[in-house]
Amino acid sequence: MNDDRALAFMARLDAGDKIEAGDFMPDAYRSELIRLITLHGVSEIMGTLPEKEWVPRAPTLYRKLALMAKVQDEAGHGQILIRVVEDLMAPWGRNREDIMADLFSGRQKFHNVFHLAVPTWADAGLIGWLVDGAAIITQGMLLGGSYAPYTRALRRIVEEEGFHIQHGESICMALAEGTPAQRALFQDALARWWPSLLMFFGPPDVAAPGSHQAAALRFRIRSRSNEELRQRYLSKYVPRIHALGFTIPDPALQQDPQSRQWTYTEPDWDQWRAIINNRGPRSGARLRLRQTSYEEGAWVRRVLTDARKGEAV
Repeated sequence: MNDDRALAFMARLDAGDKIEAGDFMPDAYRSELIRLITLHGVSEIMGTLPEKEWVPRAPTLYRKLALMAKVQDEAGHGQILIRVVEDLMAPWGRNREDIMADLFSGRQKFHNVFHLAVPTWADAGLIGWLVDGAAIITQGMLLGGSYAPYTRALRRIVEEEGFHIQHGESICMALAEGTPAQRALFQDALARWWPSLLMFFGPPDVAAPGSHQAAALRFRIRSRSNEELRQRYLSKYVPRIHALGFTIPDPALQQDPQSRQWTYTEPDWDQWRAIINNRGPRSGARLRLRQTSYEEGAWVRRVLTDARKGEAV
């Protein structure tokens, strides 16, 4: 790579310029964008599966319709993001078929929370409120990133995620205001999910060799570290959970009154690595379901591709 072009590119980033798909970009920048946006897009697609399990079992027709609409939104987010990635991958001769092949082979990862079981209705509500709450904190930070096509896609996604959080919060509030058994249902779900919610943002060490968060910060794709995002999440949601009278299962959790920094029990990062490498409780089942759906839908993709070719002729 020409050093002058690389220096000019970094000067653009430092000046706050936005990069478009057709602009020159160093391979390292392109690679980091592909990694990050693919992870986001695939996680949106795989994230439909835990909540999909509860569409037929939701307690009322209203809840079924709301949850179904949310699942459809998440699938749409995934498709938008994969399309953004395709433009980035095209110079390297790759496309969405390669992304799905990587997912099914285990090379492509997705967020830890979507590998977990969803045994109760409270788990479905918690995903909408506290998992999507974590997602919107991350995505809101990425809105100011340097790659314009991604930030444009994020504007729509973040807006819709706001409605998803309201949906999840509504379920959780109904449980909180319900019977002792309903409150216990949410408390049990919170105890199961809390370590994974902390893990959602990833390990804290930005200075680790080969750190992706360090690269994304250097390229101004993101503006906050994993730990900064985790601190924001704790400041926003811990008071809300406590206000509802629920107990967070971490005796070490506390906020310093001067620095406003939270201390907490460090998650088991070896467990996190095992989960994102498809050794989570529901990893295998969800990947099999996604692959079966993808293979059964191959004829639809062929018909659409042939139709587009016909229109071009």
